[in-house]
Amino acid sequence: MKVLRITAQGLPLFKEALDISFFAQQRIADDDKDLLHPLFSNVYVNCSNAFIGINAAGKTSVLKVILLALNLLNNQPINHIETKEILGDTDMATINTYFYSETKEICRLETVITSEKAKTEAVCYKIVKETLWTKPQESVTARKNLTDFSSYEPTAVRKEEEFLSDDVSIIIAYNKKKKERVDIVSLLSFTNINVLPFADEIPAEVISFLDPTVEKLYFDKAENKTLIHLQFKDRKEIVLNNPIDLNLYLSSGTIKGIVAFTLAKEVLKSGGYLVMDEIENHFNKEIVSTLIRFFMDTRLNKNGGTLIFTTHYPELLDEYDRNDSIYIIRNRNGITADNLANLLKRNDIKKSEAYQSGFLEGTTPMYESYMRLKKSIANSI
Repeated sequence: MKVLRITAQGLPLFKEALDISFFAQQRIADDDKDLLHPLFSNVYVNCSNAFIGINAAGKTSVLKVILLALNLLNNQPINHIETKEILGDTDMATINTYFYSETKEICRLETVITSEKAKTEAVCYKIVKETLWTKPQESVTARKNLTDFSSYEPTAVRKEEEFLSDDVSIIIAYNKKKKERVDIVSLLSFTNINVLPFADEIPAEVISFLDPTVEKLYFDKAENKTLIHLQFKDRKEIVLNNPIDLNLYLSSGTIKGIVAFTLAKEVLKSGGYLVMDEIENHFNKEIVSTLIRFFMDTRLNKNGGTLIFTTHYPELLDEYDRNDSIYIIRNRNGITADNLANLLKRNDIKKSEAYQSGFLEGTTPMYESYMRLKKSIANSI
């Protein structure tokens, strides 16, 4: 199952409808095909998707919507989804998720959600209306028609009498019949926390790439306890029983890198989704660029694993030859997300320079704010 597009309306933090496409929308040259994952005919998906914006632009909020849609596709009850708070106190939020099924169908799932206060005063959510459309891939004659279902009747409609929890999507029946699911790995909760969330084998190549002074790092279970064995070159082995204690010996970048590259390996294998907020945190540019390149290398990424990340750093945009896998996030009385291909028609213009120059309005801190801050600091010295 590959997600093609996600749209969302009625979300309190957003100025307008959110519309994110993961399929390649620009013209696809022969050289581009090494960077994209093929689905069928001339339809490809971008395997590395960047969301960039200044502080407080709303980048994390966009990721939360994407994760909400992905988890809905995985039969997760809305009230159990970690990012459900992005719905806020919405009166009516409509999420459309378009995806490509392994059964060679293009599908559209429209889910209408409302919020209500529970007795505990906590906000809970329920689905009030839901519709599923499907069409065969042979019906797609051009990419512009890929997500057009205007001439198709619904395949399934949610009914009140259905024996289904009011926060679980009807997609559960489709997934059960087709035996499909989405492999989702979210590092959203680890943006500013560096601790190993697993006790699995860590590839030696990952460790040596991040810190060549480490000779070995592995886990061992003894008496229902997990022990961590760490040894630096020409040093005695250190044994720890708490992953947090690794922070005393390894840098934050090394720990985050171990998590990111180990999980990236699994996502590349499964063809799933790796979602990271502020990808540059604790990393130097080359480490981040390496991770991005892995997903854009079809020799490594044979199954269409997808990296979705946010960043503050425009230099990372220069890793991309194409514009349609980059979204500019801005907050001007509400969050907006604009595909760079719609703002910058030419792929050969250096993306970091266009971003930093102010050519794209709202992508650099306001000059007036900068001058006020400078004056305030000068007066206090």
